[in-house]
Amino acid sequence: MKEPRNLLPLRRARVERMTRETKIVVELTLDGTGEADVSTGIGFFDHCLEALAKHASFDLNVSCQGDLHVDGHHSVEDVGICLGQALAKACGDKRGIRRFGLAVVPMDEALVEVALDFSGRACLGWHSFHWPQTMVGDFDVSLTKEFFRALTANAGLTVHVTCRCGENAHPIIEATFKALARSLHEACFRDPQRSDVPSTKGVL
Repeated sequence: MKEPRNLLPLRRARVERMTRETKIVVELTLDGTGEADVSTGIGFFDHCLEALAKHASFDLNVSCQGDLHVDGHHSVEDVGICLGQALAKACGDKRGIRRFGLAVVPMDEALVEVALDFSGRACLGWHSFHWPQTMVGDFDVSLTKEFFRALTANAGLTVHVTCRCGENAHPIIEATFKALARSLHEACFRDPQRSDVPSTKGVL
């Protein structure tokens, strides 16, 4: 007879943000299957968030109503804020996680690396990005960094993002989100060999 498996509780979080500029609800399950239901009003941004969920194996619901008549900045930044807060909340005290993640993702001619530490210290390193275009569909490519800045600040992540090469903004940005996804998956993964907080300080 097989021994019953000790199932750990799912790590979940829900974050709401209501301002004069945006109304956002983010629901995140770290121990998911990659299912996503995303609606921000910015098609390419939706696509990138869906890719993030898929390749991180997170379940992610995002509903954002923003002042897109102004531009996409408030929506993209505030979704980053909410997703960062949801990551921090879902991980809790980070007991048992691997903490570090590294991924190098190719997409067509683009190659992007993301290295991260779920350290509790917010720091974003943004290296070697030169945008060939200013827009991908209705998405301003400069908002990619703003999303990452908001995410790292609110999740307490140290993240270094390096674009090794790329000639088109679409695959560069998509590879960036997929590399983030893979590194987050690795960092948030529950290591079966440990149950402590992965820090010599005993806290993250």
